[in-house]
Amino acid sequence: MSTDDHLDESNRSPSPASAANDSSAERSPTDKFRDQVASKQQSLDDYDPEEKLWSGGYSPKAMFGSWFLMAVISIVLLIAPLLVPPSVPLSFSIAIAIIVGIWVIGGLRYVWRRLGVHYALTSQRFVHKSGILTRETDRIEVIDIDDVSYRQGPVQRTLGVGTIIITSSDRSHPVLTMVGIDKVSDVAGLIDDIRRTERRKRSLHIESI
Repeated sequence: MSTDDHLDESNRSPSPASAANDSSAERSPTDKFRDQVASKQQSLDDYDPEEKLWSGGYSPKAMFGSWFLMAVISIVLLIAPLLVPPSVPLSFSIAIAIIVGIWVIGGLRYVWRRLGVHYALTSQRFVHKSGILTRETDRIEVIDIDDVSYRQGPVQRTLGVGTIIITSSDRSHPVLTMVGIDKVSDVAGLIDDIRRTERRKRSLHIESI
């Protein structure tokens, strides 16, 4: 084969770089869009899946103090007609009516708190649901929670229930008060641990970038 034939052969065979450029140029906009979606999907797959860690609401034990006080008032009202002078208009029928009213109000209060409020904690969000006939759902990102504290009264400390206060940068609920939570110290500690863990992950992610 002559030198001219070699030159013609080299001119006819495209180089790898030019072949790659030609294949890239021939890709349609749809193929490029699919590549971008696949790249973004792969980056989303790097995040940890959301895991449900706790759910709960108003504990029946939180009403123990109220039930006890209502029982004492009921006993006093039943005995009062026997102790007051006849000139005082307090009969058994009036006392029973007052007792029924007290227990109806207490029962409605318990039903509203028991059925009307529900909480759920995941590894990424804190979900707050309220309402019985109509349900309103709010979500607070765990990383937006600034502080978690709780308080207990004397009776609540004995029963292990209490009120949790969550302070966050969320606009809808900058301060969320959770009343009557069972195992209040454990739940408050769990929320605070998840908050600190998520912030630590976010800071490490930013540093890696």
